[in-house]
Amino acid sequence: MTLPALLPAPASPVADAYARLTEAYPGLSLRELGPGEPVPAGEGWFGTAGLAEGGADLDAFLAWDMEQVRRDYGEDARPDVIATFGLHRYLWPTLLLITVPWFLRRRVPRLSPSSMSFRRTPGQIAFRITEFSCLPGDPAARLPGARVVPDDAALRDEVRAAVAAHAEPLLAGFGPRMRRGRRALWGMVTDEIVEGLWYIGETLGEGQRAMTELQELLPGTVKPYVGTPGFRLLSGPAGEQLPTRDRASCCLFYTLRPDDTCVTCPRTCDADRVAQLLPNA
Repeated sequence: MTLPALLPAPASPVADAYARLTEAYPGLSLRELGPGEPVPAGEGWFGTAGLAEGGADLDAFLAWDMEQVRRDYGEDARPDVIATFGLHRYLWPTLLLITVPWFLRRRVPRLSPSSMSFRRTPGQIAFRITEFSCLPGDPAARLPGARVVPDDAALRDEVRAAVAAHAEPLLAGFGPRMRRGRRALWGMVTDEIVEGLWYIGETLGEGQRAMTELQELLPGTVKPYVGTPGFRLLSGPAGEQLPTRDRASCCLFYTLRPDDTCVTCPRTCDADRVAQLLPNA
């Protein structure tokens, strides 16, 4: 009796993009789950769906941020500050799983909260992708779960929709602890999209293209996102052109160290930005 040959598992449409992502950002470890493989739980893993519920799982998740602040700064932070730190540390790497495949391969995966888990130390994300969007002519269009859209504008719509679908439940869970309105919360999501992809683009030597494509992705008129990427150029003392941006939200780090703000913080004046951005700073 001749047994039928086993068909190879379909290739992941995003594996190569994620390989480049982890090369550019080695502090992140990604684990794409196969069909039927359980989402990790316990031993420091937090399911995204549990975080979105805003209960005991979120309490345990934010305990890491509370302990980190006490250890590094010798004081307690306000609960809304802790929640803001926790959401930032979740969204910044997680949204790269959507934006980087779009940027590198013009493929946009959907990330369901029910099929995703996050581990704080070391930075690990486990996830399953069953659906993604791509352009006509992409060889991946033949893979299971592919959704072909007509052009780049439609693919940008898919990026915005995929981010919103993943972020909305998280904002429902974190939002009440952050004491911010809906506009401020979506301003934070906007910032996480921009600063994450801009950083990876710079690391890959494609910072200018990342800036251009982010401006097209977030023109300032698409809800629920807030504002544009806010890129602008500053001039250094010798005429250097120094790119910066104006954030749509605040990370609240100033509540711990008022004089140690980040270079894109609305509280950081242009003179201080230039000093931080100069090559020998």
